Amino acid sequence: MASSSSSTSNVLPTKETSVLKGHEGAVLAVRFNSDGNYCLSCGKDRTIRLWNPHRGLHIKTYKGHARDVRDVTVTGDNSKICSCGGDRNIFYWDVSTGRVIRKFRGHDNEVNSVKFNEYGAAIISAGYDRTVRAWDCRSHSTEPIQVIDTFADSVMSVCLTKTEILAGCVDGTIRTFDIRIGREIVDNLGQSVNCISISNDNNCILASCLDSKLRLLDRSTGELLQEYKGHVCKSYKMDSCLTNTDAHVVCGSEDGRIFFWDLVEGSVVSSFRAHASVVTSVCYHPKESCMITSSVDSTIRVWKT
Repeated sequence: MASSSSSTSNVLPTKETSVLKGHEGAVLAVRFNSDGNYCLSCGKDRTIRLWNPHRGLHIKTYKGHARDVRDVTVTGDNSKICSCGGDRNIFYWDVSTGRVIRKFRGHDNEVNSVKFNEYGAAIISAGYDRTVRAWDCRSHSTEPIQVIDTFADSVMSVCLTKTEILAGCVDGTIRTFDIRIGREIVDNLGQSVNCISISNDNNCILASCLDSKLRLLDRSTGELLQEYKGHVCKSYKMDSCLTNTDAHVVCGSEDGRIFFWDLVEGSVVSSFRAHASVVTSVCYHPKESCMITSSVDSTIRVWKT
């Protein structure tokens, strides 16, 4: 199944251990919870699903969105979920009861990405309306507490640090907003950005671009450190990430394959066919050598060493 050019690939999760089925149509994102014991998925069928990926079990389905659900995220204590999608709404859920605590409305178009801040007190969202919005989970107001509208095109992805909001945009930029001092830094990659993630050591930004390349930037200087290629990414939003040791970069491909690259060298150390169609999302376990992937083929797959 796996072809490799390096001995390091034998510690990478390339063995399929479980297939999670239940979604009707494309699965658009899959995420581990904070301890990696459970995962959440969302998709075209307007649902969010909670799974135990290690046992291959479906636990709960969350329904409420009127259109496709594009992203889902969970608080650090695993008690609340946030989701967004084609209906322009952001849903704030209680995990155990499945109840919608609040709906945040304000985006003028589809919402692509959501994240909780460190304490789960605020939600940051990014949308096709060229804005990033912040919402207060503790107040009863459904109005955003902040709107960032300096983008020239659809905002596809957001990441957070303790003091910053980072956003990747189709206009070819990654914008970093320092919340404390209101400063904005713009890194222009010259290619549409559809996903960004931050390395575990917080020093680098990984950007997935629609020219079938991933780019690694130094977070403090914006310097391009490395590029990764071999996969196909031209017309779909596809999540990419780093492994939990920051040793490898991992991303799916529109031809159903998964690629692992050496972070420093930029070389492909493993690639294999994972799905029958476009791989929409890859998520790496916080501690173990384990990965979950989702696809347009309606499945979620669990990979271990």
